[in-house]
Order: sequence, then structure tokens, then C-alpha cells
Amino acid sequence: MGVMRATGLMLTLTGRVVNEVASFVVFTILDLLDVVLCVIYKVIDFVVEAEWKPCYCSSAKEAITSSGKILVSEQGESKIVCLSSSKLQLEDISDTLYLRSSLVSDISKTTVKELKRLKIEGTAIRTCEKVKNGSVRSTFTINSTIIEMLQGKIGGQQSHPIPRWSDCDCKTCTSWSSSCKETLFVQADGAEDNASEDVLFIHGFISSSAFWTETVFPNFSESTKSKYRLLAIDLLGFGRSPKPTDSLYTLREHVEMIERSVLEPYRVKNFHIVAHSLGCILALALAVKYPGAVKSLTLLAPPYFPVPKGEHGAQFVLRKVAPRRVWPLIAFGASIACWYEHISRTVCLVICKNHRLWEFMTKQITRNRIRTFLLEGFFCHTHNAAWHTLHNIICGSASKMDGYLDAVDDMINCVVTVFHGSDDELLPLECSYAVRSKIPRANIKVIEKKDHITIVVGRQKAFARELEEIWKKSSG
Repeated sequence: MGVMRATGLMLTLTGRVVNEVASFVVFTILDLLDVVLCVIYKVIDFVVEAEWKPCYCSSAKEAITSSGKILVSEQGESKIVCLSSSKLQLEDISDTLYLRSSLVSDISKTTVKELKRLKIEGTAIRTCEKVKNGSVRSTFTINSTIIEMLQGKIGGQQSHPIPRWSDCDCKTCTSWSSSCKETLFVQADGAEDNASEDVLFIHGFISSSAFWTETVFPNFSESTKSKYRLLAIDLLGFGRSPKPTDSLYTLREHVEMIERSVLEPYRVKNFHIVAHSLGCILALALAVKYPGAVKSLTLLAPPYFPVPKGEHGAQFVLRKVAPRRVWPLIAFGASIACWYEHISRTVCLVICKNHRLWEFMTKQITRNRIRTFLLEGFFCHTHNAAWHTLHNIICGSASKMDGYLDAVDDMINCVVTVFHGSDDELLPLECSYAVRSKIPRANIKVIEKKDHITIVVGRQKAFARELEEIWKKSSG
């Protein structure tokens, strides 16, 4: 028995060492490749679109808009404040967008020095100086890409409906641009005018409303559909919703779009929320903003990583979600999406821009034996939307999650249920237990032998019954 145990430990250690070495080699190559792709895309962007498009490889620089409005950022924080004569607007920008150390930079003295300079200059530095007319002007330095993207919005320009050359321009992906009103795509089902309560369904990262409408919606009982109005949305930048090229896809933007597209036009008063993965962060933000209206919170695989004292929240979550390892494969894919702006853009160029071809091939190979709603949800987004949502929501919300969970525990009297698959390799089961440590009344349901997707897909009938019980309990 002792020999077998020692052999098992040796094999585990060997596998770990092999994974570390392979990861070092692979990600060193990817670091170099991303630099090369940066130059290639800048040249192509200039040739095709007649301008140099900003990216997060850009250096920091000082900028104040010519409109007289001022940008400010606090020392050591990843927040940008937009000041005008009458409004203070807070944008949450994750510094993981432009501060990501690489294996190449770690072993290069020159690069290390440059990163230190960027960290000093790129960190927002507020200084106030009196101007001639007696007013106060704030100056700062911050990553130039953020400045360039925000300047157009601050100047009052409209968002750009025209897709970039590397984005898909099919009818499905651009249908929103023909509308005079930019609102999210909403799929409504169930009760209409006589609905006693509403249920808002929020999908996860690179998914769509079809994650719900093709699975649990058809499996709700007739009595449920006669009582509840079911509202599933495509988040900003995904599915059939708007995909503005100049958006930073911040938490505030996502929440405001949900308000503008669902809560206001549908006159939602009391509602339940069902959210998956990234959608759980938006669900908590909505619950905190509308504490008296939320009847129940059902969270599936919430991405909550308690940040240790002394750690930088966004950077800590980035390392947790994307550990820069070649194995398991889902960690490798997450690392590509999180760490490499230009490689991930190339993936979107190959997959998302040509999604009609991939969907057609899938249908031919499977002979239509399976539905393709998961693929369609995965394909229908832009790189700009995915990149910014990933960093500004999953990483950037790290400093807010504790406050949201505390607020739900202390001030919001609603039923909280958390589902998590025991085989989820993307977000570990510890995330849900961490939620319960903040909200002791939360009911944790571990679904055995299910992963991040099959927690719903494949068990939609059972999940529909579980949701009905939750809603019944919260209304009782």
C-alpha cells in the first residue's frame, strides 16, 4: 500500500512538473506571437479602416478632452471618473486590460523596467491645479487605449453600428444597427398582461438567451407559464443584442442596458433572477440596486473568488480564472481568452466572423441530430465585447463582490439558491461555498457528475422543476 501511494505521489508530481514546463514553453511562444500579431493588426486596421486602432499594448499618456470635460482616476484604483459640469459618472475599468505580466517580460530586464514605468505612469494620478478662470482642473495619466475609447463617448458621439472588418456583418449580428433605439434582445415567454411575477434570465460569458429558451423554457409547466412572465436577454455585445465597437462593456453599462431593455419597457416590479456564471455578477448588482423588488436569486456556478488581504483583486481573479496552464484544456482556453488580446482576436476572426460556415458544417456532420444553440451563442459576439466584458466584469468586479454579497445577506430578504456542478473545471466548487460563507442562508445544491454547461443542458426538465419549487417557496 505504501509503495502504491508513493508511486501515485511520484506520478502526480511528475505530471505537475511536465505541465509547468510545457506551460512555460507554450506561453512564452504565445507572448511573442501576440506582439507580432499586434503589429500585423495595426497595419491591417490602417489599410482597411484608414486609422490606427488602439489596443492595450499602447503606452500610457496624459489626456484631457478638448470638450472641457475632465477625466480623473484615483491613485492605485482601476476606476475612471468622468466629470462634466453637472454629472459625475463612474466607469469601472479593470487594470487587467493593460497590466498583465508575461513570461517574456519577466525574464527581460528592459521589459521589466518599462512595465514599472507603465505601472507608475499608467496608474491614475490626480493632481489639482488652478486655471486662469479660477476653476480647478484635474490631470492624470492612464492607458491611452482607454482614453481614446472614452473620448468619443464623452464628446457626445454616437456609438458605431458599423462592424469592424474582423467582425461578422451578417443580418443576425448586425440587426440591432437598423433600429433607432439601442436595446437588448429580449425573448419573452409565459404570461403576458396578467403575469403576477416576472423572471429575468441572464446567461453567462460568450453565450446567449438560447441557453435558457432552448432548454428550460419548453419544460416549464402550463401553470408556471400562466403565472410567470419569463424574460431571457442577450447581454450587451452577445447574441442578437447591440455590439457597439466603442463600448468598454463595463458593469454599469450592462446593468443600465438591462434596465432600459427589460425593467422599464416591461414595467417589471417584483421579479426573480436566474443567472449563470458571469451573469451571476450582474444578478447581484441588480439585486443590490433593487433590493425590495427581487424575490429570489438563483445563481449557477457563480465566479466568486475571495481576495486574500493584501492582494490586488482584479489581478488575483485573473490568475484564478486563467492560470496560464496548458492542462486542463479549459484552463488553456481561458488563458488564451484572458491574457492575449491579439491572439483572442484572431480566434474571433476565424470562428465568429465565419460562424455561418461553422454552423452549416456542424449541421451537416451531425445531420441535424443535435441543436446548435450552444454554438450559435458561442459564435455571435465580437472580440471587443468578449475582451472587455471578461476583464471589466469577471476581473474588474472582484472588489465589488464582497460588498454585493454582504448587502444580499444583510438587507435583501430573498431566497438565495446556488447550483454548481461537481465536475466544473472552469469555476471550482469552492466558488459556491465561498458565496455561502458570505450568505449563510444560501442553499447550495451540488449536481454530481455535471460540469459548467451540463448543470443545465441535459437536465433541463429537472432544473425546470427545481426553479418552480424555488419560485413557489419565495412567493409563499
